[in-house]
Amino acid sequence: MKLPPSSVAPAPRRRDPPLKIGLSARIMHDPPKELGFRNKKVLQYLEQSIAHWIMGQGALVFMVPTIEAGSSIQRSGVTMRDYVHELDALVLQGGADVSPQSYGEEPIRPEWRGDRVRDLYEIDLLWEFVIQQKPVLGICRGAQLINVAFGGTLVQDIPSQAPGAIRHYDHDAYDELSHEIAIAPESKLSHLFSGLERARVTSIHHQAVKTLGNGLVVEAKAADGLIEAIRWTGASHVIGLQWHPEFHRGEKAHFLDGGPILLEFLEKARVRRGAQA
Repeated sequence: MKLPPSSVAPAPRRRDPPLKIGLSARIMHDPPKELGFRNKKVLQYLEQSIAHWIMGQGALVFMVPTIEAGSSIQRSGVTMRDYVHELDALVLQGGADVSPQSYGEEPIRPEWRGDRVRDLYEIDLLWEFVIQQKPVLGICRGAQLINVAFGGTLVQDIPSQAPGAIRHYDHDAYDELSHEIAIAPESKLSHLFSGLERARVTSIHHQAVKTLGNGLVVEAKAADGLIEAIRWTGASHVIGLQWHPEFHRGEKAHFLDGGPILLEFLEKARVRRGAQA
């Protein structure tokens, strides 16, 4: 017996698989014994706030561990290319200083020597995503790493090397530290935030972009002229933010909304996935 049209259940709408976003690992060398990791020389981890920020838009987050030539994992077995092939985009998280050696300088002070091991790992990871034309978003250290990877240099220490700069770092205040940025007119960031010229952001860093890397343009600056956002003009989506958009929720919802930046990033990943299908 044929059922009337109103009794026929509609076919379930097909849901695309969620995007798979790679998150570079933070690295802790020689972790303190009180953490409970006995005889461990290196820890790799992610910060919860940035993972939840991405997951809040329905994407899956996968931390990408280092792949070192001298480790128990041989590059012939598992490579960065393998990892990037399975992922849709990359977020470079904050953390330790970029080593001055990574941009051809020596540290002015021992405590500014940074993490050369992490630099090499993240530059390798970044370039594999660029080669496969998959989007990259760098946050805080991640923005500095992008600049260095593209041949730029950094101010090793803002207070001592940039006289007259506003306060960009306070160990005690940390994520309570904020300042205004000016969005560059006619930049892609200005089109993303139509009509917005200035905004307040949570920005904590004692290093900063000095000379721009090849093919990068400035998208935002602080009042003192220090660069706060950069974007690559090349074939794929690469953007670096000196501030922490993942912090701009809850009590900080009146700060610059990180949503449009994240949605643009995820949409670029979605388009790239579709082009590969």
